[in-house]
Amino acid sequence: MGKVIVSQFISLDGFSNGPGGELVPPAPTPDLFRTFIDVNMARSGIFIYGRVTYEGMVGYWTSSDANPEQAKLLAERRKVVFSKTLQKADWGRATIARGDDLAADVAAMRRETDGDLTILGSPTLVNAFLRAGLVDAFHLLINPVLLGGGTRLFQGGYDRTKWKLTSAQPFDGGPVVLNYERS
Repeated sequence: MGKVIVSQFISLDGFSNGPGGELVPPAPTPDLFRTFIDVNMARSGIFIYGRVTYEGMVGYWTSSDANPEQAKLLAERRKVVFSKTLQKADWGRATIARGDDLAADVAAMRRETDGDLTILGSPTLVNAFLRAGLVDAFHLLINPVLLGGGTRLFQGGYDRTKWKLTSAQPFDGGPVVLNYERS
């Protein structure tokens, strides 16, 4: 049974995106792709998004700026978009879940794949999963930038839980990937 993994870029001051909603990822380097991006692709059976992240991903990965090979791989992957308002999800193998019962949704997804369920971006959805006690692991890519505002990854309202560090990987230029599992 796959784990629910939050795989997220965050700033040094804890924001998932900047004051204008912009994503500020670290510079793409070969080692970053090999140890973070490619690992997500290899282990994930289903990618999970909130509406805003999904729409941003569609906008980028269907544009001429995207790497065509990676865009094709992502389009072919199963994706579940949690949204109360989205009417259509037509990027490859995407479906919409309303999230009325997150535990039941996660149980169904776990039955449907051998891989992990990976939440990409989507800080509001991450916090809903945390409040429901559904997150098994965090894979956080800390970008050494202070954004000074935006959307915080950890917004509160969930129970206190302990996590253990399972690995830490620094990269050239200062980013660090920290992997945690629930203790």
